[in-house]
Amino acid sequence: MKTIIALVFFALSFGVQAVEGSSPLLKANVDVFDLESVRRGAGYFVDYCMGCHSIKHLRYSRVGKDLKLKDDVLRKDIMPDGAKVHESFLTAMDPEDAVKWYGVAPPDLSLVARARGADWLYSYLKGFYIDQSPTRPTGVNNLYFKDVAMPNVFWDLQGLQKPVIATHEGSQVIERLEKVTKGKLSDEEFDQTMSDLVAFLVYAAEPAQYARLTLGKYVIFVLLVLAILLFKLKKEYWKDIK
Repeated sequence: MKTIIALVFFALSFGVQAVEGSSPLLKANVDVFDLESVRRGAGYFVDYCMGCHSIKHLRYSRVGKDLKLKDDVLRKDIMPDGAKVHESFLTAMDPEDAVKWYGVAPPDLSLVARARGADWLYSYLKGFYIDQSPTRPTGVNNLYFKDVAMPNVFWDLQGLQKPVIATHEGSQVIERLEKVTKGKLSDEEFDQTMSDLVAFLVYAAEPAQYARLTLGKYVIFVLLVLAILLFKLKKEYWKDIK
């Protein structure tokens, strides 16, 4: 009970004063060609994000092909119960219900990584903090997206954070976030989990990048062979002139 009272106190006191500052983005350090990381990220998306968000342009079958997963592994590690391999990553949430609960329908995340960038996504996912002010029905705010409608679905993994306030040019801004309660994961484990999720979203924004890389290798090889042939042809033409 004392812990709950303390959290409420922190939330009320800081929720009133906190003003979003120009916080620098964190470095995501994602590797979209680390297939194991992308695979884990796909699982995290289904478990934690797909309750509200869709990736309507991406099918499970495409993920299985790109990540080199057999259908049984795809069904076990990524696909939700009842989903079919040819279907897309679609949420079951009704948009009208979402508007009632959160005030806005959650966006489709097919292109969010291209629109926002990996560093912003990573920072945003780590940037939730307690804010129990009357305008915050979810009880949280975000350092990188002021007055965000999304609840902190990762609070049990990360723990709860409070804002540390500083005065800058006469205004109160959030200097940093400070852990109030521990989560199920260590800081390093949570960072890796968010990196994996961002890696999947970067992949989902452009699945063709895998094929493009493979094609690019062949193109470079062909160009090298062509360059060698042209060089030999040049020598053959010029030998008589010399």
